[in-house]
Amino acid sequence: SSSSSSSSQASLTGSWKLTFTSEQETLFILKNAALFGTEAGDVWQVIDDDANLLQNVITFPPAGRFQVNSSLQTDESKSIRRNFKFNQAKLVVGDADWNHVRTIPFPPYGQGWFDNVYLDEDLRCAEDSRGDVLVVQRCPLRLFE
Repeated sequence: SSSSSSSSQASLTGSWKLTFTSEQETLFILKNAALFGTEAGDVWQVIDDDANLLQNVITFPPAGRFQVNSSLQTDESKSIRRNFKFNQAKLVVGDADWNHVRTIPFPPYGQGWFDNVYLDEDLRCAEDSRGDVLVVQRCPLRLFE
C-alpha cells in the first residue's frame, strides 16, 4: 500500500520556500516585477497532501501576490509523483495595511506532474513534466486564501 511506502519518507505536506528553479514563467515574473511597479518577494509552494491541495504563490511585498491553486493527486503508478491540475489563478493587489485590495482573476490553464526526487524534513527537490527543476526549503505552514 502507498501508506507503508510513504511512512518512511518525510511528509510532503507543508509550506516550501523557493531557493532555486529553472521554471521560465516564475523566473520571468521574478526578473520583470519592476515592469509592474513592484518587486518580487518570496516564492512559495504550499502542499496539503491529505486535502489534495497545491498552491504556487509569488509574493509582491508588502501585500500582493500571484497565486495559482491546483488539485493534487498521488500517481497510482509512481509514489514519488504528484499529478496536478490548475483550478484557480489570481493576482491580489494591496498596500501594507491591506487598503484598496483588489483581486484580479486569471484563467487557470495547465496541468502536469512533478516527481519528488529528494525529500527530507527540511529540503525538497522536484522535477516536473516539462523537465524543470525546483529546490525548496520547508517553512512553517502558511496557507494563502
